[in-house]
Amino acid sequence: MIVLPTVHADAIRRHGEADHPHECCGLLLGQFAGSADGGAPVKTVVETYAISNAREETAKRNRFLITPQELMRGEKHARSRKLDVIGFYHSHPDCPAVPSKFDLDHAWPTYSYVIVSVMAARAAELLSWELEDDRSRFRPETIA
Repeated sequence: MIVLPTVHADAIRRHGEADHPHECCGLLLGQFAGSADGGAPVKTVVETYAISNAREETAKRNRFLITPQELMRGEKHARSRKLDVIGFYHSHPDCPAVPSKFDLDHAWPTYSYVIVSVMAARAAELLSWELEDDRSRFRPETIA
């Protein structure tokens, strides 16, 4: 489960709308906490960290890229606030908020992947996903 306060969900939606028709991207900063039932940790978003899509101009419509330098900058920012990178977010312009094969091929276990669908420059569905431990597929993640 991921706890995503409305203020942060709204920030993701606004970022998706602002970058439409290109994909937006960013980090989810917060904390991991043990679950009550011993299952997967609960992730709580404390801050979103917007990043400019570094993908070449012709590919920004259906791909995003976070450079290693930007990721390190985000991780440093998180540490300075005593937070962790608990996931990533991005938009799907004029497509559903469902992970693509490309998303699956580039995902890491443990993290949350929030995707916002942006249809005709208006944010629509916002969903979160977790990668199965065997990396075979994503499973929906409950947003609280």
